[in-house]
Amino acid sequence: MKNKYDNEMTLEVLSKSNNEAFARVTVAAFASSLDPSIEELADIKTAVSEAVTNCIIHGYEGEIGIIKINCKIENRSLIIEISDTGKGIENVDIAKEPLYTTKADLERSGMGFTIMESFMDKLKVESILGLGTKVTMIKNIKEN
Repeated sequence: MKNKYDNEMTLEVLSKSNNEAFARVTVAAFASSLDPSIEELADIKTAVSEAVTNCIIHGYEGEIGIIKINCKIENRSLIIEISDTGKGIENVDIAKEPLYTTKADLERSGMGFTIMESFMDKLKVESILGLGTKVTMIKNIKEN
């Protein structure tokens, strides 16, 4: 069976805060085959951090679950899917509004999705209450 992607990797980590850094450097290392600029790499790492942190803080709310990270390379595009099987998001459109947060008591800024959207070329959020959330981000890497 031929895979339509140039390369692909899957990583599963526990929803613990120390795994956020591990996830971001792992995705950055995977993306390095596209020879991204330092700025592109920083954008990718920041967006991955935001998505993983959302899984930990909002998806699992202090419980330990699995965060699945799937990365694919297709031509010059890095496709990152980060998903959890946590509580899900009631209204994705409202959750994507800048400054919206359900965790104001934790001094959350409510800017996670806004940051992901501004650093990536495409952001898609899918969520089902009680089943979890999947964030798909695409970053097009320029030729050097």
